[in-house]
Amino acid sequence: MKTSAEADFREYVTGRWPRMLRTAYLLTGNHHDAEDLVQAALAKAYTRWERVQRADDPDAYVWRIMINSNVDRLRGLRVREWPTTRFPDSQAADRTDQVVDRSLLLEALGRLPARQRAVVVLRFLEDRSESEVAKVLGTRVGTVRSHTARALAKLRRDGAVLGLGDGRTPAPSGAGARR
Repeated sequence: MKTSAEADFREYVTGRWPRMLRTAYLLTGNHHDAEDLVQAALAKAYTRWERVQRADDPDAYVWRIMINSNVDRLRGLRVREWPTTRFPDSQAADRTDQVVDRSLLLEALGRLPARQRAVVVLRFLEDRSESEVAKVLGTRVGTVRSHTARALAKLRRDGAVLGLGDGRTPAPSGAGARR
């Protein structure tokens, strides 16, 4: 890769790392897995950097790499890891985000299929529009809407996220999702 392309990539990573890490954390539920996911996505983006730069929306291209890498990661984990509700160390409270009870939200997100989880994270926690989410996931707006509807229905049945947050989390049954 040429020196200017490397400089462009470094600038891209520096500017996007915090947001990508936050999204990856919401997708994985674990800080270490989130860092691994972002690094894997950026490594793939680096090998295709010229193609990424030529894309209509380079951010959507890289976010799609990250979403797909997470889906691939989850496929591999089904055999090797066993989810548990018991943790060996107690988790320290995060004082920067006291509005949302992270553990309930992450558990609820963890019970959603990977694509539905990606749509909920991008739509409600990343505050992206349906068309932006469709672009990131490389799908149609209608597919985003159906994944959103199914995910919200499952979260409502689950009941774990009702009453959490500042209005950006899914609304109780009967209220429409924001578009």
